[in-house]
Amino acid sequence: MSRLSCRSAADRTLPGRALLPGLLICLGFAQLATAAESPAPSPGLGAEQIVERHVAARGGLQAWRAVQTLTVSGTMDAGSSDSIERSTRMARGGVGATVKGRPAEARQNAQAAQQVQLPFTLEMKRPRKSRLEIQFAGQTAVQVYDGTNGWKLRPYLGRNEVETFTAEELKTSEGTTRDLDGPLIDYAAKGMRVQLEGVEPVDGHNAYKLTLTRKSGSTQNIWIDAQSFLDVKVEGIPRRMDGRMRKVWVYQRDFRSVQGVVMPYLCDTSVEGFPQVHRMTIQSVTVNRELSDARFSKPQVLVANSPAATKTPATAAPKATKK
Repeated sequence: MSRLSCRSAADRTLPGRALLPGLLICLGFAQLATAAESPAPSPGLGAEQIVERHVAARGGLQAWRAVQTLTVSGTMDAGSSDSIERSTRMARGGVGATVKGRPAEARQNAQAAQQVQLPFTLEMKRPRKSRLEIQFAGQTAVQVYDGTNGWKLRPYLGRNEVETFTAEELKTSEGTTRDLDGPLIDYAAKGMRVQLEGVEPVDGHNAYKLTLTRKSGSTQNIWIDAQSFLDVKVEGIPRRMDGRMRKVWVYQRDFRSVQGVVMPYLCDTSVEGFPQVHRMTIQSVTVNRELSDARFSKPQVLVANSPAATKTPATAAPKATKK
């Protein structure tokens, strides 16, 4: 499934950072058992068998192949309340101190403050198109990727022109799987290999740790719950914080069925060495909404807030699945 991965407000959380790669990883709080209550993993399962059960738990291969577009909306943590307040003043024409220039102790206190949630909408279309809109300070930030090129519009920084992705942002986008169904579904057809590394606890449950190797040679770890076979933990894109690269993990929860496919509605992102967890909460998911290709081309400032689509198929209310 898609990596709104809750990749989440996962890899980019503060306004002004590239949020799209992080969101594409994730896409509950069912009561979790303790480690002692968690059943032992099924004996003798290899990586291929684990992935087969995972695909079935996510709705099945045929159901995902039928998905051509996916529209997801909700809210995401975007930083502590004081940093958002300063950014809002800047967005509205004021001048304030930057987070970067603050003493380390003050930054840590800010990270411990309550998170501010921003509304977002993520649209995805096969083969690898995506568009993210985030509402901030009464304005709309836009990030678009057409499968080859990427653009961003950041009016809250006083930048009212469309900017091309930097080389680093483009490299991150190219290295991030943007398939609607995520890396494990139909992984062999995508030229990927999967290896079982062992069993580790995740939120008190036993989970199979898999290593996914892409054609480029890059790797990613994914943890599959040994009971539900849902992908409850995903390795995110490393982030540079305090002068060094730090590991990122996305915890996926509250899985629900939407038109035959199963998706997480809650994603928590944690960064190595930092206690603050950033949360993304999904409020609405629409499968196979009609989305024009123009939605995924270079955005125009005057049409950044144009309607997403003209036709939406009727969808049944999502049903929670056990996890």
